Amino acid sequence: MKMENSTVVTEFILLGLIQSQNIQLLVFVLILIFYIIILPGNFLIIFTIRSDPGLTAPLYFFLGNLAFLDASYSFIVAPRMLVDFLSEKKVISYRGCITQLFFLHFLGGGEGLLLVVMAFDRYIAICRPLHYSTVMNPRTCYTLLLVLWLGGFVHSIIQVALILRLPFCGPNRVDNFFCDVPQVIKLACTDTFVVELLMVFNSGLLTLLCFLGLLASYAVI
Repeated sequence: MKMENSTVVTEFILLGLIQSQNIQLLVFVLILIFYIIILPGNFLIIFTIRSDPGLTAPLYFFLGNLAFLDASYSFIVAPRMLVDFLSEKKVISYRGCITQLFFLHFLGGGEGLLLVVMAFDRYIAICRPLHYSTVMNPRTCYTLLLVLWLGGFVHSIIQVALILRLPFCGPNRVDNFFCDVPQVIKLACTDTFVVELLMVFNSGLLTLLCFLGLLASYAVI
């Protein structure tokens, strides 16, 4: 009697961007330079806003949160990618891959919603200046911040929940330098048409809402 293959994938191999060692070293240096510039820049923005008593307007409150999201987002992919450039075998565990996916979509979704919130803030400031201090009070700012964090969490948890339902029994090579939804789904040992449709709808809906929110705000302004 022929036994069915019951192998369970416990790790993924990241193929990376390029295979040439010389080009990898060049890309490593370039990304490291940008990373060293971007990361302290975001922390400098946060420190300046927190330390200056005059920067208490909602604009600076949201700008500080945007800098925090940018800094957090860069922690997810960049350090791992820099290490992989110097490693012969680029391996990430299954749990590490799922964790990376979660935070990528969590922070990415939150950042997209934050841009909409900042556009709304500018709309109120420009088009309703007399009502600005009433509408954009601290309670409203914290409520909007909570909503965008919850929005990013819901978006991300849906993506991760759909992937966790998929069986992975090989192959385990991800054609990317980090775990991304399209590449991971291709490795599932089952028909993924419905799952892909749901994920595209989830990401597409969030992107569309953010785009329409930004477009409406700046069109009115």
